[in-house]
Amino acid sequence: MSLLTLEKLSRLGIEDKWLQPLNDAFAKYDISTPKRQACFLGQAMHESGNFKNLEENLNYSALGLMKTWPSRFPDLDTADKYAHNAEKIANKVYAGRMGNIEEGDGYAFRGRGIFQLTGRENYANFGHNAAVDVLSNPNLLSTPEYATLSAAWYWNKRSLNQYADVMDVESLTKRINGGTIGLDNRKAQINKVLDIIA
Repeated sequence: MSLLTLEKLSRLGIEDKWLQPLNDAFAKYDISTPKRQACFLGQAMHESGNFKNLEENLNYSALGLMKTWPSRFPDLDTADKYAHNAEKIANKVYAGRMGNIEEGDGYAFRGRGIFQLTGRENYANFGHNAAVDVLSNPNLLSTPEYATLSAAWYWNKRSLNQYADVMDVESLTKRINGGTIGLDNRKAQINKVLDIIA
């Protein structure tokens, strides 16, 4: 298996503290070839602002809420009551979904980690797999170790190595993001990583 080095991380603009978590996660989930690692890292760099944003940004204006969740915020009056209140927004938009069953679950289990793991069910499934209680301590997903491990777990769960092997970045992006937002940047990041680590 190809291992990342501090020199390679430095050239990618990724902090040293990510080296061991990335190498450990790559070993655990067979993200073992330059293509697989480049696709993982390129997607991660796009999703997390180069490993800097590990928590979902829910600071939406009223208009932003209406655009992002039109069925939940159908008019300005409704949206105004939630604008710029991350906790209130998360509890409204994630209530009763993704295994969220208790009041406050939406905010407690908002997107965290490199790929923004979201919802009580995803947290529970990851925690069971990693043998760590992230339901009691969801902030663990904002640490390098668990931000990386949860992303690699999600990668494995969605069988993404098969798309990385053939460099099908569009299919990868759809399975990570739900659409193709930022596809050109993702491709550019992946190619940059491949140049450095191959």
